[in-house]
Amino acid sequence: MIDKDPTTYSMLTYLWVLGISMLGGFVSYARKRRMNLIPRFSITELIGEVFTSAFAGLVTFFLCESANLDPMLSAALIAISGHMGSRAIFLAEDWLQAKYGKYIDNNKKDQP
Repeated sequence: MIDKDPTTYSMLTYLWVLGISMLGGFVSYARKRRMNLIPRFSITELIGEVFTSAFAGLVTFFLCESANLDPMLSAALIAISGHMGSRAIFLAEDWLQAKYGKYIDNNKKDQP
């Protein structure tokens, strides 16, 4: 029997995970604005940052649960990955490519 399944967590758990990671996305967007990496307010940039952060936080939550990490440490890692947003996703992608890349044929194109 599977004891950990994405459907077994409560809605409140998911709201906390998404809330913490999206807060990281807002902080990341504010930092980019303050550093003038984004010259003016952009709602599309803000929404993109927040949704990317939510995805990164959710993936981090699943990884933390899989590793049986302490909930407080998980919350911190979720917030950090939310702030990192797409950078966290790219780091995970690089790690997976380094670990399992030899099993993937990188020469194939997605085109027919």
